[in-house]
Amino acid sequence: MRLIFMGTPDFAVPALHALHAAGHEIVAVYSQPPRPAGRGKALRASPVQQAAEALGLPVRHPEKLRKNEEEWAAFAAFKADAAVVAAYGLILPQVMLDAPRLGCLNIHASLLPRWRGASPIQSSILAGDTESGVTIMQMEAGLDTGPMLLREAVPITTETTATSLHDALSAIGGQLAVRVLADHPAPIPQPEEGVTYAPMLTREDGRLDWSQPASALDLRIRALTPWPGTFTVQADGTVLKIGAATPLPGRTHTAPPGTALDDALTIACGEGALRLTRLQKPGRGMMDAEAFLRGQPVPAGTRLYHTPPAAPDSV
Repeated sequence: MRLIFMGTPDFAVPALHALHAAGHEIVAVYSQPPRPAGRGKALRASPVQQAAEALGLPVRHPEKLRKNEEEWAAFAAFKADAAVVAAYGLILPQVMLDAPRLGCLNIHASLLPRWRGASPIQSSILAGDTESGVTIMQMEAGLDTGPMLLREAVPITTETTATSLHDALSAIGGQLAVRVLADHPAPIPQPEEGVTYAPMLTREDGRLDWSQPASALDLRIRALTPWPGTFTVQADGTVLKIGAATPLPGRTHTAPPGTALDDALTIACGEGALRLTRLQKPGRGMMDAEAFLRGQPVPAGTRLYHTPPAAPDSV
């Protein structure tokens, strides 16, 4: 088939490779424009653009699609059989949704209608779901509301992280997209029950509240690492990023939440405790707890905070 592929981050790259390997003619790849990145803030092409250029595929990266009639005409001129969209990042207007002969198909990282929206992978772990998956959906104007063509589920375990789930779902997404284009399954409307929405994430979502149970904090760390990342604050306001932890839900204590219960980064929670196993201090890379403690001991009784404690009033 003549295809247009639309995607931007790492999540979309396996689908591009799968469609190309399946022999489809990819007439154009759409991706977000290059953005400043790294310490020098040099422009860096998206992972999808880099992958497309390595395959010798033409890439387009318009800044916007809304009211962009020139881009609408260019999109229609490809006379594609279908467009496959995976985490592209721009909303397609109806005129573009209608342009390909078979419409536009979306690779969505959840079992719709659960977790429509921007952060389905993180939201599924954060909510304590026992499974996630990929849905191939026929796109329409609503937010992830279109009829479903194919789905595949994967379990979420106590070891699942956003990274491991991302990698599993991105691989499945490419496989399912190839199957949909080969088999043309009949679309099934999404059920009206069970709809949930995955919000846009911000840095503040990663702030750890030690009054919560250890199990809830474990979910937050696994869900929000590496993006937007989780963190806590020391008494002097220094931010410590937390990369991994082990929950100790049965650990009993009478210490205030956020208190180090020993010299090995076991932190009191509202229920149970959490042993921090990977941390990062400002200006340094993420490191294992043992290496961290060699450079910065955290003795028993040290407090970690959700927000820095207020400084005492000067006399």
